Amino acid sequence: MMTELERYYNKFCEDKRLSRRHGQVEYIVTMKYIHEYLEKMLNPRIIDIGAGTGRYSVRLAEEGYDVTAVELVKYNLGILKSKGSSVKAYQGNALHLSRFADASFDMALLFGPLYHLYTMEDKVQALKEAARVTKPGGFILAAYCMNEYGVLLYGFRDQNVKQCRMDGRLTEDFHCVSGPEHLYDYVRMEDIDRINQEVGLKRLKIIAPDGPANYMRQVLNEMDDETFALFIQYQMSVCERHDLLGASAHTVDILQKQAE
Repeated sequence: MMTELERYYNKFCEDKRLSRRHGQVEYIVTMKYIHEYLEKMLNPRIIDIGAGTGRYSVRLAEEGYDVTAVELVKYNLGILKSKGSSVKAYQGNALHLSRFADASFDMALLFGPLYHLYTMEDKVQALKEAARVTKPGGFILAAYCMNEYGVLLYGFRDQNVKQCRMDGRLTEDFHCVSGPEHLYDYVRMEDIDRINQEVGLKRLKIIAPDGPANYMRQVLNEMDDETFALFIQYQMSVCERHDLLGASAHTVDILQKQAE
């Protein structure tokens, strides 16, 4: 039986999202930080867990990196493989990476799975698996969807807030409560901190790759190229500011596996 997640991604194109202006902000800022940490290593091996259609993994392979991709959804995997890159691509689940030995990679990207795992236990398990296949001293970049983005857009903008309060999808203090039928799960900074504490990884930085971009899609689309370039420059300059992190649509937690 096809899951709701598979049905969703059979219709949703991640490549198009990341090529639109709001997605370009997220992609460009994230790639800057990926490169920052790759440059610290000699001939690094990268695993992209939940690779989607390969927006990150294919680009990194084109830059000459050794990249392995794991993707749950067959449709996405087919698109990734059709791009003809050197990426070694497999179908697999972020919760069970048994195909790969311990300490096989220098960097793990976990950019999709944590959006679609609905319990703290599953989020911890996914991050533990990413850490397991990463070498001591290696880096794990984990992306999350942020709670206030879900509340402000789906709740207030789309006028679902009262229904969500009635059916338990929003707690009294406006914390999102999601299940598989909702497709996406949203977290707060304290949730991310709890996950890291459970897994025992060291945070190097946490960034807001898109900041307000998802809230102002039409504004970005109407900008001339020079103004949009300035917006990218702006987001680069503020993406590490802790007072802005929780309001971003996404965060990327940059973690390091400690040497044993």
